[in-house]
Amino acid sequence: MHEGVKGNGAWPLKDEQLTMETKKTCDLEYQKRALKFMEKSVAADKPFYCYFNHSLMHFPMSPRDEFVGKSDNGEWGDCLLMLDHDFGVLVDKLDELGVADNTIVVMCGDNGAEDHLAGRGTGGFFDGSYFSSAEGGIRTPLLIRWPDHIKPGTESNEMIHVTDMFTTLLSFAGCKPPADRLIDGVDQSPFFLGKQETSNRESCIVWLKDELHAVKWKDFKINFKRQQHFHDPELPLGFARITHLKEDPKEREAVNQRYVRWWVMQHAQRIIRDFENSTKKEELIPPGAPLDFVPKKFASA
Repeated sequence: MHEGVKGNGAWPLKDEQLTMETKKTCDLEYQKRALKFMEKSVAADKPFYCYFNHSLMHFPMSPRDEFVGKSDNGEWGDCLLMLDHDFGVLVDKLDELGVADNTIVVMCGDNGAEDHLAGRGTGGFFDGSYFSSAEGGIRTPLLIRWPDHIKPGTESNEMIHVTDMFTTLLSFAGCKPPADRLIDGVDQSPFFLGKQETSNRESCIVWLKDELHAVKWKDFKINFKRQQHFHDPELPLGFARITHLKEDPKEREAVNQRYVRWWVMQHAQRIIRDFENSTKKEELIPPGAPLDFVPKKFASA
């Protein structure tokens, strides 16, 4: 459904074909609903959680008419300006409602740039694309604002995993994570609040679909499979590829000629072993599981 289709504020009364024209305006419908939700929550004096999933920067890049030609980088640049504008509308609404100082705002991407020219952005000095296990595919920027709690202008390259946001936001809100299952996310509130300089996470496992591609530990990445871009083949590696990401952020060198770092494998194997042990304690949550799904516990050996 897009702006101009009549509805009653609930979900659309009829299906709307996602066409190129609809793609231009669908975010206005999401925006309208988000603004209405915030207005209703504030009027009822209720705390709210608004997850706004903008359609950009996914292809096709179709800017709304008022943004066409506004950048010097074609439709991609026009769409980036549109995304920035739409996010600003939400932030301005917080000011209008008088709740900006008591609202946590998080903006982040969920993956790297597309792997084709029509929608290609950049991972900066990292290489890779969406649907790959390269750093340019899995690293995304994260901006967070919470007045009088998170110091403005703070920058860091510490490791935060997407699952950490669940436990961290619960902590910010004075809540605790569920106790009926294993929780992957780590509470990063001490780090975000400036009580410590380092993240509470030093590692994560990189999966592509259900295939283990790599383990990240501190500044090292240990690849067992490699795929830099979406359309590249998924290559099993004869030997694990150990990359120091500060030295080689584009992951170009298969072997460091100066250092032999096989000792890093001990950490990679430990991280994998910890994950495998967790699957012996509790079943994995299957794709498409309902929100009230409770994973089954396994009897201890």
